[in-house]
Amino acid sequence: MGLGTGIFLLVVGAVLAFAVRDGLDAVDLTAVGWICMGAGVLAIVLTMALGRRSAVARTTYVERQDQLPPTV
Repeated sequence: MGLGTGIFLLVVGAVLAFAVRDGLDAVDLTAVGWICMGAGVLAIVLTMALGRRSAVARTTYVERQDQLPPTV
């Protein structure tokens, strides 16, 4: 999941939790909204943490070969 998915889940969860007053008999839409918002926050935090880790962990190796003059 990426940053966009996390933001999408936050928005959908907020709409379900705070704006939808209609309900279904078998499903509590407010609870589904809170679960979506929690998943969205988790997705954003994981994306930020993993993105920072991969940016820090990059290492570049440079091999240098100097041409030495012949020894006599």
